[in-house]
Amino acid sequence: MNYSEFKHMAKRFFRRQVSLSDYIDVQAADTNIRNNIPFRGPTIYILFVAIVIASVGLNVNSIPVIIGAMLISPLMSPIIGFGLGLGINDMSLLLQSLKHLGIMFVVSLVASTLYFLVTPLEMENPTELMARTNPSVYDVMIAFFGGLAGILELSRKEKGTVLSGVAIATALMPPLCTVGYGIANWNWHYAGGALYLFFINFVFIALATFLMVKYLQFPVAAENAKQSYKTLIMYGILILVVLIPSFFSAFSIINENQFNNAARHFVKENRSIGQTYIFDYSTNVSEKPYTLTLRLAGESLSTEHRAQLYAEAEKHGISHTQIRIQEDATIEVRRLNETEIMRDWIATNEQQLQQLDDSIRVLNAKIDTFEAGILPVEQIVSEVKAQWPQISEVTLARNEKQIVLLVHAKPVLKKDDQQRIRHWLSVRLKADNVIVVAQ
Repeated sequence: MNYSEFKHMAKRFFRRQVSLSDYIDVQAADTNIRNNIPFRGPTIYILFVAIVIASVGLNVNSIPVIIGAMLISPLMSPIIGFGLGLGINDMSLLLQSLKHLGIMFVVSLVASTLYFLVTPLEMENPTELMARTNPSVYDVMIAFFGGLAGILELSRKEKGTVLSGVAIATALMPPLCTVGYGIANWNWHYAGGALYLFFINFVFIALATFLMVKYLQFPVAAENAKQSYKTLIMYGILILVVLIPSFFSAFSIINENQFNNAARHFVKENRSIGQTYIFDYSTNVSEKPYTLTLRLAGESLSTEHRAQLYAEAEKHGISHTQIRIQEDATIEVRRLNETEIMRDWIATNEQQLQQLDDSIRVLNAKIDTFEAGILPVEQIVSEVKAQWPQISEVTLARNEKQIVLLVHAKPVLKKDDQQRIRHWLSVRLKADNVIVVAQ
């Protein structure tokens, strides 16, 4: 077999594999889509029930409940009918689809708004609702490719379970429920963002349907070609109006993700700076410029180490103006061995000793005030020194998430010793969130 014959066979094989002609029934698909457009009778009740179920799922942040509601809902039929009407120049079908889409929209808003008006549950962190308030170009892609899968499934002779997956992926119901939540709570940011997401789904599912109807060569209705052309122009303008803001939103999401990743890598690579340890950090991307807050344990940063920290941050694209350093959450307790104490006594006169005593009293007062009895700092330091004599310095710090014990020893403590200290301190303080850092 020469190259020309192989090429010809490969083309035939490829065409046979991707051909749709033997698997598609456009007449049956046209009839099926038209029959499922009307929203009346049981369909209204099913939609109402599905919206309430989805609202409950959003209210309790339950993804399985939301998915179940999306499988029940008959929301996609008028949208696909609208795309079919555009594709075959059938203005009566297009207007019928819009009418029933409007009915669907009103029923959904009434059901979700009523639910959120009467529900006694207060959402402290409504993550599932918030996920529907900031759509981007990625939601455009989901809607478009979901619409392609939907119209292909409806046009296929042997139906499968594709429509169920499309209903979950495109997620038409949660945005409408979120709009209802926004109306019930006068939260126009939630309502506006979710309404925009719904229009993204509507416009691009219909666009995918339109393109696939043209590609599959559905029979075109005998309509006014000029009127159809005007309709397509108006729809094209609508696509641009819906699409442009989504790019700005996607750009913002990408920037937030890049900043969070840069902050994570920066902290991971610079946990220790001299005698200072970054034991916690947080980012704020809700306002611009984005900020990174570092919480430190150990010695206060010297001017040199602070400059070093800023230089490392610059390598990750984080300017020094974006960094917030919190040292007030740290507690530093240092102990000298007996030889160093004797050397200091010999080298220090009476006035220096008095100043040292005053400083110690002020420091102890600050520690007592800050700790308010939460951590027995002095006792912990004494016990650590008694059990591990090679340790020369001890720093104890805590925040809302964890307790950090920073120890200095020569030689540096082995991993086993660090683990024993961590276990002992966990038992001693009755806390599981203890970490030990040896330097």
